[in-house]
Amino acid sequence: MTADLHAALRASLAGSRILVIDDSEAVRTAFDVLLSLHGAQVLTAATPTAGLATLDHEALDLVIQDMNFHREATSGEEGVGLFRSIRLRFPQLPIILLTAWTHLETAVELVRAGAADYVAKPWDDARLLTSVRNLIDLRSARAEAEALRSGRSQARAELAARFDLRGIIYESEALHTLVCMATQVAHADVPVLITGPNGAGKEVLADIVQANSERADQPYFKVNLAALPNELIEAELFGTESGAFTGARARAGRFEAADGGTLFLDELGTLGGGGQAKLLRVLQTGEFERLGSNHTRRTRVRVIAATNTNLRAGISAGTFREDLFYRLNLIELEVPPLRERPEDIAPLARHFLESGFELAPAAAAALTRHPWPGNVRELQNVIRRACLLCSGRVIGVADLNLPPATLPEEEAQLDRASIEQALERARGVITHAARDLGLSRQALYRRMEKLGLKTEAPRSAP
Repeated sequence: MTADLHAALRASLAGSRILVIDDSEAVRTAFDVLLSLHGAQVLTAATPTAGLATLDHEALDLVIQDMNFHREATSGEEGVGLFRSIRLRFPQLPIILLTAWTHLETAVELVRAGAADYVAKPWDDARLLTSVRNLIDLRSARAEAEALRSGRSQARAELAARFDLRGIIYESEALHTLVCMATQVAHADVPVLITGPNGAGKEVLADIVQANSERADQPYFKVNLAALPNELIEAELFGTESGAFTGARARAGRFEAADGGTLFLDELGTLGGGGQAKLLRVLQTGEFERLGSNHTRRTRVRVIAATNTNLRAGISAGTFREDLFYRLNLIELEVPPLRERPEDIAPLARHFLESGFELAPAAAAALTRHPWPGNVRELQNVIRRACLLCSGRVIGVADLNLPPATLPEEEAQLDRASIEQALERARGVITHAARDLGLSRQALYRRMEKLGLKTEAPRSAP
C-alpha cells in the first residue's frame, strides 16, 4: 500500500467507530489490528446477542458481521437473523457480511435486502479497506446531506410560520434565498422587478410579495401584457372615456381599479414606447389620464413587474427606456430556471401528482436529469399527462414520455430496488422493464450485471 493511499485511508477512517461481530477471536483480533492501524476505533463482539447489545449502547458508523457463530453451524441462518435484527433497529447503518464460499448466494441475497457489501473469507486487506473507506465516506456524505436538508427544512418551516408563502414548493437553497428576499422587501412600498425564464415561478414570487405587504388586504390585479394587442394595452392599464376610439365606453383601467393596492405587470418587455412613457409617469407622480380624456387622475399603486427578456439588452437596442428600467429595478428578484435547482424537481412533481398516484424512484431520477426548458410549467404538464395516461397508480419513466436524449445510459445510475421493482411490474420481461426505466435492453443488462442481479435466460417481450 502506497503512502498516499495509507494517508487517504487514515483521513477517511479517523474517528470512525466500527463493530466486528464474529465468534472467532483470531478474526476479531485481525480486524482490530488492521482497522486500528488506519485510524478507526474497533469494537468487537463474539455473539449476535453481544453485538446487538453493543449497538444499543454505542454510536457506530459500520458493522462487519460473520454469517455463522458456532463451529458446527454452516447454514448462515444465524447471520441472516443478525442482519435482519440490525437492519430493523438501525436501517441506515451500513453492514459488511463475512462469508465463506458456501454462503455466497445467501450473502448476495442479503445485499439485495440492503447489506452494503460482502467479503469472502479469507479476505483481501486492500479490498476490505477500500470497501470500509467507501462506506464510511458515503455515510458521512449522507449525514452531511441529511443535516443540510434538515437545516433547510427547519429554515423553510420557520419562514412559513412567519410569512404567507402562498403554498410555494421548494427545497433548493437558491429558491429559499429568493423567497427570504421576497418576504424582506414585501413591506418596503417600492416597485419590484422579477426576472427569469417563462414558467419558472415569477408570478408565485409576486404573490408572496403582495401577500406579505402592508397592501395585502387591498386590491390586487394581474395583467399579462403579452396577451393584449398593443393598441389595447394602454386602455387596459389606464382606462378609456366614451368615444376615445370606435366602440369605446367609459371604464376604469387597472391603475385606477387597483388604487391603494398592488398591480402585477407580467411580460413587461412587450410594453411599447407609449405605454412605457405613461408607466414611468405614473410611477414617478402617481398621475395618469384615461384615453380620450384630459382629466388627470391620481392613484397609489405598488407595481410588481416581471419579464423573461433582458431589459438591459433592450436598453442597448433602444426598445426599452433606461429611466423606466431604473425606476422599476430598485429591487430585482431573479428566479433561476428549474434546471439550476434540481432539488426542487421531485418535490414539485409529487405536489403535481393527482391523489392516489405515486412516482417511481426511476421516474424521479429521470425528471431530475431532464433540462426542463419549459421550467415548472412544463413539469406540471408532464405530470398531469402521466397521471392521465398511466395504466396503474405508479408512474414510471415510460409514463413521463420524456425525450430519450434526456435519459443518457451513462447517467442512469439506478439502484437495485428501482430495477427489481421495474422487473416485477414487467413480470420479468426485460424489454418492458427497460422501457419503464428509460433504458435500452443492453443498458439494463449491464446495470443488472453490475448490481449482481440474475440476467440468465431472460424473457423477451411477447
